[in-house]
Amino acid sequence: MRIAMFSETFLPGTDGVVTCLCGTLKHLGDAGHDVLLFAPNGAPPTFAAATIVGIPSFRFALYPEKKFALPLPRVGRVLKEFKPDLIHAVNPGFLGFAAIYYARRNRVPLIAPYHTHIPTYARYYRLPWLEPYLWWCFRSIHNQAEVNLCPSKATMAELESRGFRNLGLWEHGVDLQIFSPAKRSEQMRARLLNDKDRNQKLLLYVGRLAKEKGIEKLRACLVHRPDVHLAIVGDGPYRATLETIFADTNTVFTGYLFGEDLAHAYASADGFVFTSTIETLGLVLYEAIASGLPVMAADSPVTREVLENGQAGFIYDPANIESMLKALDKLLYDEEQRRRVQTRAQEMVLTLDWNGPTKQLLHHYHRLLAMNTAVQPAPSEDWIP
Repeated sequence: MRIAMFSETFLPGTDGVVTCLCGTLKHLGDAGHDVLLFAPNGAPPTFAAATIVGIPSFRFALYPEKKFALPLPRVGRVLKEFKPDLIHAVNPGFLGFAAIYYARRNRVPLIAPYHTHIPTYARYYRLPWLEPYLWWCFRSIHNQAEVNLCPSKATMAELESRGFRNLGLWEHGVDLQIFSPAKRSEQMRARLLNDKDRNQKLLLYVGRLAKEKGIEKLRACLVHRPDVHLAIVGDGPYRATLETIFADTNTVFTGYLFGEDLAHAYASADGFVFTSTIETLGLVLYEAIASGLPVMAADSPVTREVLENGQAGFIYDPANIESMLKALDKLLYDEEQRRRVQTRAQEMVLTLDWNGPTKQLLHHYHRLLAMNTAVQPAPSEDWIP
């Protein structure tokens, strides 16, 4: 199968979308499929078996640390040479317009995974009037696709309620060769504890440092339990503010960690915290679980789904400090409760590798092609760039 992908973000950037895309590219290559990926300039020329086409990019106000690519005419010329069987637009936005245009113009089926609730960001950046318009934009874009994939059932329900059509479920996985309890490192633990007593408790956060994540609420945990150290792994526009908020606490900011360093960080902590309530999945929850960490997470439809309503982790009310502190005490100090959620979480790990999600994605691909048997792509000489 020849698959043309469009992504608004890719390496050297890092977030859940990039992690998901990298895992997908590896497994599609292993399965023998040819992939061409259009992404913002700065990406490597190849990844796994995929060829990467860099496109000039710009910054978007609601996501300033990310580059977004422009739908330039060059895209059509490259597609004409590649002759894709289908087009896969990852969380389509700006570059996604090119995916939609060429799919429609050349009668190639279009599939569009939905990864990020970007419209909700507006309320955190004092632009609440913009959110309805952004939902309209994203709904209009996605409803051009024959299939829209969602990473969780909770996200499917949300999008259905907002008028998105042609929805399907595409669950995500974790590289279990990278994330494992075996990656525990005393050297990394000392780094995350800032060379303090290694017997003190180490709480880990991993993710983008942005206002909408609610990370600042964790300060109450450190005041409540002075022996708890917080390691914040990641970067973003809110970092300077967070460094001020946590200045007089046991907190370490590491910036982004990658690969083995990130795996060591997960496996070397005592517990993991997930503060966001606007995610479509929360891939870091799976990475923490695969690393053997018990987790606590702010209540949302997605965290209830991932943590099985509290069977695989501790869920707290983000609007209630007492609820958060009780979850923290269970996470780090209640050995019986820790063992309970870790036991269920480790049962989940057996289903978290990328093989299942790749088969699920290929099923959607084949279903999409079957849906379009009466409208096949034009011959290569008729492709309109």
